[in-house]
Amino acid sequence: MSVTPPTPVLPAQVSPPELSLASGHLATVDADVLAVPVLTGDDGSAGVLLGPGADELGEQLGLDLLAVAELHRLTGAVGETASVVVPGPGPDSAGRLVLLLGAGSASATDLRRAAATLARSTTGRRRVATSLASLGGDDALIAVAVGAVLGSFRFSWRSAPAPTDATPPEQILLTGVARDAEPTLRRGVALGGAGWRARHLATVPSNLKNPGWLAEQAATIAAESGLTCEIFDEGRLADEGFGGILGVGRASASPPRLIRLDYTPAGRRAARKAPTVVLVGKGITFDSGGLSIKPAEAMASMKRDMTGGAVVLATMAALAAVECPVRVVALVAAAENAVGGDATRPGDVLRHYGGRTTEVTNTDAEGRLVMADALAYAVANLEPAALVDVATLTGAMKVALGLRTGGFFADDEALASALAAAGEGSGERLWRMPLVADYAERIDSSVADSDNAGGSPGAVTAALFLQPFTGDVPWAHLDIASVGDSAGENFEWTTGPTGFGARALLTWLGSDDPLAGVGVGV
Repeated sequence: MSVTPPTPVLPAQVSPPELSLASGHLATVDADVLAVPVLTGDDGSAGVLLGPGADELGEQLGLDLLAVAELHRLTGAVGETASVVVPGPGPDSAGRLVLLLGAGSASATDLRRAAATLARSTTGRRRVATSLASLGGDDALIAVAVGAVLGSFRFSWRSAPAPTDATPPEQILLTGVARDAEPTLRRGVALGGAGWRARHLATVPSNLKNPGWLAEQAATIAAESGLTCEIFDEGRLADEGFGGILGVGRASASPPRLIRLDYTPAGRRAARKAPTVVLVGKGITFDSGGLSIKPAEAMASMKRDMTGGAVVLATMAALAAVECPVRVVALVAAAENAVGGDATRPGDVLRHYGGRTTEVTNTDAEGRLVMADALAYAVANLEPAALVDVATLTGAMKVALGLRTGGFFADDEALASALAAAGEGSGERLWRMPLVADYAERIDSSVADSDNAGGSPGAVTAALFLQPFTGDVPWAHLDIASVGDSAGENFEWTTGPTGFGARALLTWLGSDDPLAGVGVGV
């Protein structure tokens, strides 16, 4: 007799802090932490500058805040903090914390990192106020919002609630910003929230997260965000010839899914004229490597092999918030790459959607197999003006770029330029890699149209494998294996999945004309 274990229920999760604009300066705000920016001297000297609100706050509290900064030898560098406890405003009030917070030169990157440091330094607090966002215009406000949200990320599946001192502050009040900046704040929160959502999806353990669960999350996102949702189950996948997704998922007790979400811009006229962008995400909810099994240490983090799919779903959830002007269709190819008697074997040949065939010489090169089906489906059915796929695809990308930069390939110059600019502007740096046709012979097969494991240079041959499935549509391939995980706390990056790519995609898709010049001359 077989016994099915109960489905684990994920407890209520930690939430990011609420961000809001507060009138007045720091000295007038009711908060238990008052964070004053400390900037590097603008003349290159060793002295520091205190940010907005410092003079009024120091006068009210009878504190020489500049002397406090000098006592702690602050230089204004991002990541530096110093604090002093002062009495509350009333006789029965608890003490308040004045936090001096390094903000560097107040560039967008410095402010994002300073806000992440603030969030991490004020765990367990109720209300935190800071004038960080008043150090610049819209870019500064967005950077502070993103850093505050992402620096707060926590995930817990413990039997008891997380201790209070490990939870993010409940509210962060931003002083010195005009009230008419509310739409900009909402945009910043949407960008940070997309990264938070992608991290959350990627962190959920695979005893809960399987292709069906991921499809349920997509349906929830669609209902919350005004999207349409369509789920292809294993029967439909078989009927319509999605051999790559079925081949990867066939050994698992959890059958595969293809998830489709559709976003349409507001307004009938906009919707009628808008071109379509298709986002494709790799949704491998656990990757054992299949019969080409991974070593144990390499398998420990494979619940995160659906990070590309998580990024695509999180991006879709925030498109309306960034007022994306084009149609966007998301396709997440979800499967669990398991070991079993029905597993795809090395040497098997799979027939993808549309008929192209692949000889599988390594079952651990499975992500490209499922994504190929989704790309082919998009080209055949959706008339895309551009295709962008996102995947933790190759360890070779990590070797090439280290752990702080994402790689991408593109066959269209305008699309490549737009994505690179969006990466730079969002703080998710992307480096364009060469799509060198000379290596295409390495994915040749004697029995099929291609071999799924072409070998070195691994990131390039993986991209070349995907390219034939994109037809003549302008295409970019984001290989985020180098940046999908963070080994430790690093400003807005928290240990574990990073959600890398959601901010860059939303910055691109939320621009006035994401497809300007795309496809010209292709």
